[in-house]
Amino acid sequence: DLGAKHRRTKPRSPWQNGKAERFNRTLQEGWAYKDAFDSSNHRTQALTGWLDFYNHRRNHAALGGRPPISRCNQPAG
Repeated sequence: DLGAKHRRTKPRSPWQNGKAERFNRTLQEGWAYKDAFDSSNHRTQALTGWLDFYNHRRNHAALGGRPPISRCNQPAG
């Protein structure tokens, strides 16, 4: 429904695997295990807000302190 696609990294490309592993670690620390949730459903509901924070408001060192959304094509305003 979301149009998400499974993408594989190239074999023997640690820089690609490292990015995925770092995102997974950030996801675990910032969302999945940061707070105690009453249920898996509550944890899942919290994901939307965390992804919005991560993509739109969280500063990323690799992007000069800008959030990931700054790398996307923005419609002309």
